[in-house]
Amino acid sequence: MKRFLHGHATHPDPGVAMALAAAQIDAQRHEHGRADAPTLGWLYITDHCVPQAEALLADARRRWPGTQWVGASGVGISASGVEYFDEPAVSLLLGELPREQFRVFSGARPLGEFDAYTANVHADPGTNDLAELIDDLSTRTRARYLFGGLASGRSRALHIADAVLDGGVSGVAFGPEVAIVSRVTQGCQPVGPRRIVTAADRNVITTLDDAPALDALLSDVGLTGVEPRAALSRLRQILVGLGSEDDEADQRSAFDSLSRPRGSFGTDTRVRHLIGLDPGRRGIAIADVAEVGTPLTFCERHVDAARRDLVRICAEVREEVEPEELPLATALARRDASNVDALHGAGSGIAGAIYVSCAGRGGAHFGAASAELAIVRHALGDVPLAGFFAAGEIARGSLYGYTGVLTVFPSAA
Repeated sequence: MKRFLHGHATHPDPGVAMALAAAQIDAQRHEHGRADAPTLGWLYITDHCVPQAEALLADARRRWPGTQWVGASGVGISASGVEYFDEPAVSLLLGELPREQFRVFSGARPLGEFDAYTANVHADPGTNDLAELIDDLSTRTRARYLFGGLASGRSRALHIADAVLDGGVSGVAFGPEVAIVSRVTQGCQPVGPRRIVTAADRNVITTLDDAPALDALLSDVGLTGVEPRAALSRLRQILVGLGSEDDEADQRSAFDSLSRPRGSFGTDTRVRHLIGLDPGRRGIAIADVAEVGTPLTFCERHVDAARRDLVRICAEVREEVEPEELPLATALARRDASNVDALHGAGSGIAGAIYVSCAGRGGAHFGAASAELAIVRHALGDVPLAGFFAAGEIARGSLYGYTGVLTVFPSAA
């Protein structure tokens, strides 16, 4: 697979930002004497550009005729080593894939009989029964693996599948000849032991390990015996990590090689908000439905853990794509991101990458502007990359929160 073309820019006029990004792509083609005929493109725009979305897509079609387009809006977008927030910006990625090996889809253009192995998915966060739609879509891929995220925006969120769309789900499905390597990185760290939901009423969990759920929460955060009202300031920092009812079975899925859990939280852990307490029943309310038998761990956002886990998944991806070049990648992954400069400048085995991160991780959450994408660039090298900061992340057949989903297309495929 040829190295993808990429460009990104910001400008008060979104049309000028598109022109600047396109000029970068033209320069890449000229520098390497390439006569690319891109077939698939990704267009990510910040929410400041949403009013001009139709015009930007039309411009992209004019510049690269014959290219099909997918993408989304975000409160922030990303490229190789850089993030854009609170300003009009665009991020482009173009690949020359065999047309018979991908299919752009949406509600108006279903997958039909296409033999999908994996799919890159974007969705409107306001869509009804979204979790069920995503799960159903994953079952229509042979690998049962999706990657992507929910469009985000301060006033309006949209996604792109050869048209600018509101509502529903869209994306591009890939056939079995398009190889990808994908990992989920968690942004939270457990604060207590793994527990099991033993009684629940939809989103209200009343017992964990056959004990009152509220008492278990207070115990796990070190506040045993404290009245819930007095504990509110601490409890506002607590999130809930929900696991699979059969983690071991899920780890044996057909696409386990893409998402095998190796950290303190597995890739199946879905982080949800703690939205209320039920002192009468000594229960807790969460922003999801937890069935009896679901593993649950209380957790909190943790910058250092998020940074370490991001370095870890980048090293795993590099090991899989370029194993002969990186015999020490796993060891390097255990170090702080500032110590992985030896990896910088590599990534020759990667044609392109998509990185979708939670909007709650973006900006200065990692310590400085663009710090999260700088970590990815240090670890992968200066590879063509595009992505956005989502209202929820999609991986396998589930919706996640406070995570990052990194997916690369190996050049050797």
